[in-house]
Amino acid sequence: MSNNIIALLPDHVANQIAAGEVVQRPASVVKELLENAIDAGATHIRLIIKDAGKTMIQVIDNGKGMNPFDARMSFERHATSKISSADDLFTLTTKGFRGEALASIAAIAQVELKTRQENDLVAQHLIVEGSKLISQTECQAATGTSFTVKNLFYNIPARRNFLKSDQIEQKHIVDEIERVAIPHTNIHFVFISNGNEVLNLPAGNLMQRIKSLMGNYIQKELVQINEDTSFVKITGYVSLPEYAIKSKKEQYFFVNNRFVRNPFLNHAIYEAYKELISYQSHPRYFIFLELDPKHIDINIHPTKTEVKFTDDKTVYMLLTSAIKRALGKAGASGSLDFEQETGFNAEPISAGKIYTQPQVSYNTSYNPFNTGKTSGNETLQKSNRQNWENLFEGFKTNSDAATDAAPQQQAIESIKKEAIDFNVFQLNNKYMVTAYNQNVLIVDQQRAHERVVYEHYLNSIKQHAISTQQLLFPEQIEMSANDFSLAKDLLPEFKMLGFDMEIFGKNSMVVNGTPGDMQEFNIVETIEGILETYRLNTIEAKIEKHDNLCRAIARNTSIKYGKVLETEEMKLLLNSLFDCESPLYTAGGKLIMMEVEYPEIEKFFRR
Repeated sequence: MSNNIIALLPDHVANQIAAGEVVQRPASVVKELLENAIDAGATHIRLIIKDAGKTMIQVIDNGKGMNPFDARMSFERHATSKISSADDLFTLTTKGFRGEALASIAAIAQVELKTRQENDLVAQHLIVEGSKLISQTECQAATGTSFTVKNLFYNIPARRNFLKSDQIEQKHIVDEIERVAIPHTNIHFVFISNGNEVLNLPAGNLMQRIKSLMGNYIQKELVQINEDTSFVKITGYVSLPEYAIKSKKEQYFFVNNRFVRNPFLNHAIYEAYKELISYQSHPRYFIFLELDPKHIDINIHPTKTEVKFTDDKTVYMLLTSAIKRALGKAGASGSLDFEQETGFNAEPISAGKIYTQPQVSYNTSYNPFNTGKTSGNETLQKSNRQNWENLFEGFKTNSDAATDAAPQQQAIESIKKEAIDFNVFQLNNKYMVTAYNQNVLIVDQQRAHERVVYEHYLNSIKQHAISTQQLLFPEQIEMSANDFSLAKDLLPEFKMLGFDMEIFGKNSMVVNGTPGDMQEFNIVETIEGILETYRLNTIEAKIEKHDNLCRAIARNTSIKYGKVLETEEMKLLLNSLFDCESPLYTAGGKLIMMEVEYPEIEKFFRR
């Protein structure tokens, strides 16, 4: 009797395992099919999806098509027309080359293929389900290829359960379209979702393509890069420092027209912006690197979005220099004027002005070679420094007791009961400090106001609709496809919370009014920030739509650190905070306040 325990996996099982690497979500299928259409020489590509790609994904192109044999072979694993030897991996100019995409897709979906070459009289019609060829017949079709993928993960229901909401999945699909549409401006892309045209991108130049995807507003924010060296050619656009944003979106790297992710290149960008943008601000960029394929290795990951260079340091240096040069030409950073004379540019001496000799003060008793006894003044300075260090050590060692939630809750109940008129002051334009019952309470002003605003909007449904203040001049907001899709989905919620907004053309909305307490804010920036925060919240956790929007509004309209508050403003904010249902934590779970108890203070000073 045989004791062998190792056996070859069946082909359909091996394909499903491979599909786990290549196909993670509907957007993965979209990426592979779009890249195949580009490799086929298409000039017009049409993408149609239903239910964010879960029900159907269809890609129709006018490329060169396939003959009957190639159509059947395209679904086999490691069947490819792109390479024939290992050496070809270092001369790649196509998007795909592994021969895994169609086999992986067919392993976990129902696939229908129609394809015809220009000289063929009839087209080929193939139906494949779960890696099994159901039929191959002749049919009528236009020159090119049409792939229809239905019921993704139908035979792996566990994988289907991990898919996110339609809104999130469609966002990922739009991201993939942008990554192939930006570098291939010669191709006309059309994207239709559930019968609605989301994107229509005619062929044109790079700036026209970027404006079509991101909005016309972006043109004034970008400067062009165009540097050609013997090793790499660098082209594209980067944003001016004053237009840096608070999130890492609209950042694109392309190596030989292939979208890639590379932390090393990303660091080079930020190095060029060093001291030009504020902390936690991020530039936008659309950068293309073009170099000999032998200097890069793209065969690292199945999704082919990672890349290695034979000379990382040279690419880093040239990229940083190119961006600094572009920003310098635009007047965004200091640049050297090599045409200016190197003589003195001294101002002429004005008549009657008296010039005095500069005085230098120094300590006559200082001896740098004296390492023995220190003066009394130095001893006192050391003693004072030690005392301050000991003071902060005390607070460090008692941090656990100071941030305990139980005494804080007791403090809140005590304040509510006794209705104390606060004696409060502001610390470092960031914290509000008050005393109650001999204890000290330190409150984070931004988090406190965020909690108050959050509950105000959250409870608006239970209490009453929030009043709208009409704008004297309505504001038009041009959005990217992703932002517009999200804003359109949230439009009823926005209106419920006091925003008078309506659709105004393609990927554009007009704001006629806002909540009454939002007049001091820049409307366009605030709504863009709200949408971005909403999206980040959705990625991090599953939150109900109304709750999530209230969190996003509170985050973007709350008092910020650095704002000077008057005493009456701090009293009003503290009273509003203590009237909240949950005054201890923000909606995201961050502590709002800490308490230092009087016995702890006494204990510290008895040392």
